[in-house]
Amino acid sequence: MSINRSAEKRERQNRKRRLRNRSTKSTMKTAIRKFNEAVASGDVESASATLATSLKLIDSTASKGVIHKNTANRKKSRLQLRFNKMEQANVAQA
Repeated sequence: MSINRSAEKRERQNRKRRLRNRSTKSTMKTAIRKFNEAVASGDVESASATLATSLKLIDSTASKGVIHKNTANRKKSRLQLRFNKMEQANVAQA
């Protein structure tokens, strides 16, 4: 356990931040998972809607410092590529 009061306070702060970060990251991952499910089902409209929310959540997670900005940009890029490929496939079929 902690030796002094400042170390105890630091542990309390770290616990709060860890829980907050975990919640934020979980929300982001859930949005990404919903987007991936929409892409797998082939529904362009729902994929478009979930893509917008996913991108917004990724940006907010990065701005809070939970994930690095380069990680956020990489995730956003990969999601956008998946959406574009799905959209191209639907245009080619029509």
